[in-house]
Amino acid sequence: MAIPVIFGVLTITWFLSYVVGDPLAMYVTERTPDAAIPGIIRARGLDQPLITQYFLYLTSLFQGDWGVSTSTGADQPVLTVLARLFPATIELSIVAMVIAIVLGIPLGIISATRKDKAVDHVTRVFALTGVSMPIFWFGLMLKYVLFYQFSVWDLPHLPGGDRYNFRAFGSWQPTTGFLLIDSLLFEQNPALFMDAVVHLIMPAFCLGYITLAIITRMMRSSMLEVIKEDYITLAKSKGLSERVVIYKHALRNALIPTVTVIGLAFGGLITGAVLTETIFNWPGLGRWATNSILNSDIAAINGFTLLVAFIFVIANFIVDMIYGVLDPRIRFG
Repeated sequence: MAIPVIFGVLTITWFLSYVVGDPLAMYVTERTPDAAIPGIIRARGLDQPLITQYFLYLTSLFQGDWGVSTSTGADQPVLTVLARLFPATIELSIVAMVIAIVLGIPLGIISATRKDKAVDHVTRVFALTGVSMPIFWFGLMLKYVLFYQFSVWDLPHLPGGDRYNFRAFGSWQPTTGFLLIDSLLFEQNPALFMDAVVHLIMPAFCLGYITLAIITRMMRSSMLEVIKEDYITLAKSKGLSERVVIYKHALRNALIPTVTVIGLAFGGLITGAVLTETIFNWPGLGRWATNSILNSDIAAINGFTLLVAFIFVIANFIVDMIYGVLDPRIRFG
C-alpha cells in the first residue's frame, strides 16, 4: 500500500499546484533572467501536453530535482532545504512524542484502573481539553504565561522561541543537525545541551499535548475493554496482585490499538509543527512550510507534502512490525 499512497499524494499535489498556480514558478524565481525562461520551459516540458508534463515531473523527482524554493531568502533546491531543516523538526517531534507516550500510557492505565474515581475524572478532563484545544491557542497561552508573564513577575521563565541562545553560544556548526546529539557528542558542550533542552520544553509540550491526550483516552478505553476479558478474571481469581494483572497480563493487549494511534500521531506531529514552529520561531520544516504557503512557493509546498506522506508511510510500517512483537498471532506482511 505504501507505493500507491505515495503516488496518490504526489499526483494530487502536482495537479493541484498546476491548477492553482503557475507550474513555471517551481523552477524560476524573480532573479531568473528573462532570457533563460524559454529554455527552462523547453527543458521542463512545460510546453508539452499535461500528461507529458506530469511524467517529466516524476522523472525529475526520481533524479533528485524537486524544484527550487524561493521562501528561504535565497534560491535553493528543495531537497537541500529539506535536508537542512529536517533534523530540527524531527528532534522536536521525537521529544514531543516521548512526552506524549511517557505521560499518556500511565495516565490511561491509572484512569482505567481507578474508573469513576477523582483521579479518573481529572485525567478525562485533562485529555478532553487536549483534544479540544486549538494548538495555536495553546502555544500562544504557554508563551504568554511561561515566558512573558513570568519574566514580568521576575520569575524564572522558559525561552520564548528558537533552538538555543544564540547570544550566549554563538553560531553552531551542525554535524548531524540534531542539536541535542551534536552539543553533547560532537561539541562536547553540556551547557549548550542543557540550553537546547530548556528551549525544547515549551514547543515540545505544545506539539505533544494533543497526542498525549489522544494516547491517554485510547489507553484508558483499551484497558477498560481488556480488563473485562475472561483471562483477566482468571488471573485475579488466582490471587495475583492488581499490579501483576495489569502490567503483565492486560497491558500488552491494551497497547495494540494505542500503538496504532501513536503511529498515526507521529505523522500528525510533523503537520502540527507548521503552527508550533511558527509560534515558537523554531527553525524547522513547519516554519518553512508556513513561509512557503505565504509566498506561494509551489515547489516547497509539494516537497513538504511529499515528505509528510513518506513519514506517514514509514510510521505505519513501524507500527505493523510492533504489532508482531505485542501479539505473536499477528504477522507482518
